[in-house]
Amino acid sequence: MTVRQPQVAKVYKYFFLYIEPISTVVGAYYSSLQQQTYLDLTHATSSPQNGIPISTQIVLMQLSNLYLCFAINEALVLRASSELMVWRTLLICLLIADFGHLYSVNALGWNIYWNVLRWNAIDWGNIAFVYVGATMRICFLSGLGVGPSTGPAVRRSTRRKRPSSRITG
Repeated sequence: MTVRQPQVAKVYKYFFLYIEPISTVVGAYYSSLQQQTYLDLTHATSSPQNGIPISTQIVLMQLSNLYLCFAINEALVLRASSELMVWRTLLICLLIADFGHLYSVNALGWNIYWNVLRWNAIDWGNIAFVYVGATMRICFLSGLGVGPSTGPAVRRSTRRKRPSSRITG
């Protein structure tokens, strides 16, 4: 079976394969290795000043792990496949995560979402960068900059699928 690979705007490739994964690794760095700074930038008033509680350290390390998972999935899965269904599936998952990430800061009040003059470095990452990422995903999923297939057809494997094993209890 032959299929033609779709044309994807370079801005998507740069953003999803390089810019966003690298930026997410920066977030992982701060939440794991610069925990006090991370907490101070998130909400200075409630940030502990006499050492970070162990439970908070654990949660920040878990957050760091999720950031790394996000970055690795995006960078490697999208590099491993040029099939639109794979890209769309992953980007839908990340778009859902974007909305969850934006909701996570709602305790700071509604003005955190729009008052850019009061944003600090972490707000630019937690809000503005997420706005950009979500917008990129919405545009991609809407088909903007995703053109019809061009170029030579690519031969696709026609191997028979193995029957699935049944898990019994």
